[in-house]
Amino acid sequence: MNILYDERVDGVLPKVDKAALLAELREALPDLEVLHSQEDLKPYECDGLSAYRTVPMLVVLPERVEQVQALLKLCHARNVPVVARGAGTGLSGGALPLEQGILLVMARFNRIIEVNPEGRFARVQPGVRNLAISQAAAPFELYYAPDPSSQIACSIGGNVAENAGGVHCLKYGLTVHNLLKVDILTIEGEPMTLGSDALDAPGFDLLALFTGSEGMLGIVTEVTVKLLPKPQVARVLLASFDSVEKAGRAVGDIIAAGIIPGGLEMMDNLSIRAAEDFIHAGYPVDAAAILLCELDGVEADVQDDCERVEAVLKAAGATDVRLACDEAERARFWAGRKNAFPAVGRISPDYYCMDGTIPRRELPRVLNGIAELSEEYGLRVANVFHAGDGNMHPLILFDANVPGELERAEAIGGKILELCVEVGGSITGEHGVGREKINQMCAQFNSDELTLFHAVKAAFDPQGLLNPGKNIPTLHRCAEFGAMHVHHGQLPFPELERF
Repeated sequence: MNILYDERVDGVLPKVDKAALLAELREALPDLEVLHSQEDLKPYECDGLSAYRTVPMLVVLPERVEQVQALLKLCHARNVPVVARGAGTGLSGGALPLEQGILLVMARFNRIIEVNPEGRFARVQPGVRNLAISQAAAPFELYYAPDPSSQIACSIGGNVAENAGGVHCLKYGLTVHNLLKVDILTIEGEPMTLGSDALDAPGFDLLALFTGSEGMLGIVTEVTVKLLPKPQVARVLLASFDSVEKAGRAVGDIIAAGIIPGGLEMMDNLSIRAAEDFIHAGYPVDAAAILLCELDGVEADVQDDCERVEAVLKAAGATDVRLACDEAERARFWAGRKNAFPAVGRISPDYYCMDGTIPRRELPRVLNGIAELSEEYGLRVANVFHAGDGNMHPLILFDANVPGELERAEAIGGKILELCVEVGGSITGEHGVGREKINQMCAQFNSDELTLFHAVKAAFDPQGLLNPGKNIPTLHRCAEFGAMHVHHGQLPFPELERF
């Protein structure tokens, strides 16, 4: 496996006396639940990226902000690394624990503090499920827009950490576009509020900086999200294509026509067949690719947009275009897409989910490139992605029980991400970097850029104790990866080299 710690400073991880730390925690925080036995720790060894596993040294499950604050102060004083975890649905190893560190589980912070229909916002704790926010706002005809496929389970704190998106992010934005403020604790246990109750806040935009920082800058204790009015009407078109290239070009044609759909999703034949077998959504299993295009707003505008999009799709080579006949069929169309990941899991012992983003115009080229890589490495790839904003989720199918297949899956995954960078895209859109993509960060950014990232990290966390070994590679790692120029072979913040 190529996803390992950056094990610097004499090549070893910092050593922590588990028994002494456990005793100190019990004395300082007698009401804090601490898991320490092997059987209690084992369930926390991975997040949604289950290919990589590490059993944490200790797991703590606080229920009050004061407990988190005291814990962080103790860890800061004792030089103990801390990894925050929410629901554990992440797909990049961002919440993977440390053998020599504490896993801080925020799942019990699951209270919706306030839903304010007049101000169109909600204040929630970080362990609140994404979907629960919209359910709480529904009586007021409001909802929370970002809707990751895991929204039934994923927590809002994790959404903030990864800047999660979803099938409707094309029109309504990512998590960062739907936040007003976030309350956090620093590694020293000091409270900070980023953003404000107003639509803008004075000073630097630290809220945007923090969103997507993968738990490396602070611990989220409360989130204030924006709520939107539910659209009066929503319609979904399902278009079938006899080639993925035509479907890819149709995406650009829709946007070029001046139409911004609420959602614009694409699936290839392998994912179509898997989803149809699992959900029975009514997908055409003989199509090479399908596009799901949702248009929402007022009735007159939506009707006009549906007619315009249908014309664009047919001009782009769609073999069939169907409008969902009612709300039940619309729900089935989306259920197939949102359950694509578990559906693919039914046709392969394992799969490796990638998360690259590309310019829409490059969709045909990248899809062809993925097909060539699939043939070269001898592994099937199912393509499911947010086509409207170019966020791709190739699912690489493999069997971890077959020697060498996991390594081949990792290799093709890395090549796909490097292809995304080559065409002007990014190695991640919403899953984050975590441990999974840390090598590809070296392909995305040069040494000066990475040095700046380390400077930001050091400003919030000088000792490098929050979620170490994730997101930002050391320059040594990048030199070994061979994908960038190293700035004199040195990192200006050597204390961050330990992890």
